[in-house]
Amino acid sequence: MRIATKTAAFGLMLFLAGCGGKQEQPPAENGAGGSRPITLTLLHLNDHHSHLDAENITLQLNTGGKREPITVERGGFSRVTAAIKAMEQEAGAHGTANVLKIHSGDASTGDLYYTLSEGKADAELMNKICFDTFTLGNHEFDNTDAGIKKLMGFLHTGGCKTPLLSANVRFGPSSPMRTATAPETVLPSVVLERGGEKIGVIGLTVAGKTKHSSRPNSDTTLIDEAAAAQAEIDRLQALGVNKIILSTHIGYPADQALVKKLSGVDVVVGGDSHSLLGPESLKAYGISPEGPYPTRSADRDGKPVCIVQAWQYAYVVGQLQVRFDAQGEVEDCAGNPQVLIGDQFSRADNAPLTKEETAAVRADIAASQVLRITAPDPQAAALLGPYKKEKEAMGAAVVGSTTDNLCLRRVPGNKRDASRSSLGDVCNKNERVNAHGGDIQQIVAEAFLQQGKAFFGADLSLQNGGGVRVDLPAGKITVKDVYTVLPFKNTLVQLNATGAEIKAALEDAVEGVVGPALNTGCYPYAGGLRWRLDASKPKGSRFSHLEIRTASGSYQPFDLGKTYKVATISFLADGNDSFTALKNITGERRIDVGLDYAEAFLQYIEKLPGKNKVIKPLPIKDYSTQRFIDAP
Repeated sequence: MRIATKTAAFGLMLFLAGCGGKQEQPPAENGAGGSRPITLTLLHLNDHHSHLDAENITLQLNTGGKREPITVERGGFSRVTAAIKAMEQEAGAHGTANVLKIHSGDASTGDLYYTLSEGKADAELMNKICFDTFTLGNHEFDNTDAGIKKLMGFLHTGGCKTPLLSANVRFGPSSPMRTATAPETVLPSVVLERGGEKIGVIGLTVAGKTKHSSRPNSDTTLIDEAAAAQAEIDRLQALGVNKIILSTHIGYPADQALVKKLSGVDVVVGGDSHSLLGPESLKAYGISPEGPYPTRSADRDGKPVCIVQAWQYAYVVGQLQVRFDAQGEVEDCAGNPQVLIGDQFSRADNAPLTKEETAAVRADIAASQVLRITAPDPQAAALLGPYKKEKEAMGAAVVGSTTDNLCLRRVPGNKRDASRSSLGDVCNKNERVNAHGGDIQQIVAEAFLQQGKAFFGADLSLQNGGGVRVDLPAGKITVKDVYTVLPFKNTLVQLNATGAEIKAALEDAVEGVVGPALNTGCYPYAGGLRWRLDASKPKGSRFSHLEIRTASGSYQPFDLGKTYKVATISFLADGNDSFTALKNITGERRIDVGLDYAEAFLQYIEKLPGKNKVIKPLPIKDYSTQRFIDAP
């Protein structure tokens, strides 16, 4: 759309700003460009992935003279709703009621709530908060552009109408987001007003990962994040907006690299990498942050930029105060992630705490300044109730158990994926996981191999680390757990591929991890195939000692000239998530089995020996990554 004047363009943006963008009178002519000092409170969320229920976590809490493992409930969207309401009131009580509520993407995919309602349950709960902005994450594209259209319809039912943002998405002619009669679409940015000051919020969606790891329409494109961000910053500054927030879904490492390329950005509220940021003191509680909250950086002109992210799965609400001077530049930023927990505490053996121990635990929590006891919001809980009953009916059936924590980790080592596990340091600092990667990813790969053997005599399987979404803690395993581990719409595929093609696909996948995309989800896992990996070497020479498992369970050298039957998922067979070489395996060399991949995992569990169907971590010799050296 071309608007004749800057005044008209600015007016249009204000109109589209949604319920969170309540407009106020123009600011008085104070400071450069009519600005005056202001302090904003940013309350933010990211990557909740349809995790609307609370879960349990075991924290190291002080029960009076010593720390010990204490189990407590954490997260849940009803608790998020209550926390944000309370934080808004707190900001007002302290005279800084200039609040912005930002969601930085990936509301979609990850729990049975999404499977059952296709985002409606998420949208209704999000509307109880009424976010000022929502940035498209890569998983908003999992059900093509039509999924975004559906989510927007759910979000815009009622009075909230949160703006959906992405400055670098270009919807193609086939996209329903390009419908000529559509009154709403995804915006590059919005301009909101707080305290009489204009604040620009720009959305960014991770480009390569979305195009290759989700399912946007084939003619929908995503342009370079830095170029799109700078163009939108320049446009907003030309309209007199001198306070710029990027709501990004590109990942914490990419955010840090991005700001150094830009001029005019003040704050980055991020998502995608599921990064827990916070004080080092969190380690005492058994959870380790990847970096400080906020992370202080500078743009290419040397001006300060504050970077934050709020972990994952509605466990955390980020709370950041940003003080701007009269020229619209950041004077200071401070805050903490608020890790939301309940008020009922128990030991692993369910032994109750005494009154004195409970009082000590509460004092320890209060002293943390990060852990926040929060009761769920009753209205949000009531809204979720009918969806919860439907989910429980479907997911309650027990299909197996595990006596071990089956840890989640995309990439081995302790550098790239250090806080991914929802079980905390028991997995994040696990020696086996650091050396060989995720237990649950490896088990899923083994499950696909065994199902592939049953269907077509598979020799090996391939699975991407990011396609497996959560840990499985010790205990019972239900249908719900399986669909939470594997929440996407994938089916098993047989590929008849040469050893050279398989190795090329592995090299492609690791390039997605260590190359410019920095996509940890690309990291490969295999059933029946193992290797040594030196990511510091050039692409093409990173894999060595490739060996394939024989029928007897021993290993022999992998033959690059031989054709193998590969069990993988449709997503990877299409060349997504940087498994590029696989998309060239077509025609008679590709056979779509059609079995839902979560169902394949369920069948694997059902065929385990014994009555109780116990899943255990595989022997170390059967982990695909036998040795790992990371890139510098």
